[in-house]
Amino acid sequence: MAGTLTTQPTQRRRSLAPWFGRGPLSAFREMEDLMERFWGEEGDGWGTQLLAPPLDVSETDKAISLRIDLPGVSPKEIDIQVSGNQLTVSGERKEQKEEKEETYHRIERRCGRFSRSIMLPCEVQDDKVDASYQDGVLNITLPKTAEATAKHIEVKT
Repeated sequence: MAGTLTTQPTQRRRSLAPWFGRGPLSAFREMEDLMERFWGEEGDGWGTQLLAPPLDVSETDKAISLRIDLPGVSPKEIDIQVSGNQLTVSGERKEQKEEKEETYHRIERRCGRFSRSIMLPCEVQDDKVDASYQDGVLNITLPKTAEATAKHIEVKT
């Protein structure tokens, strides 16, 4: 009887960590699958990124820089607003309709309004913000205020 207990895994042991043995990222993949099913997205197109386009934020001693991917968006449709240390980028990607009689097999390119708000790490000079748009990428440079710039303190010997 003792031999049969040691050869069979218990039900409790399997339920504690069902993702062991499937790789360290499998739990994240399962969560992503659940979110995609909840929001009704395929997950292999723009999907939810249209509602909040992806961005990179970097910082130097004098400025904060952002790069936001907005392919297919006209610069005229982009609105940038700075309020204190909050930046909001919003706009709309217009639908491109053709009058040809076509049969679509798959539609992944999303159209509609988007918005992305982030808190900046410090106060910026909102009257000196620079924005440029090239090849579907929006570049925003936000100079820091004098109070927010890093100050070097020399150590005396």
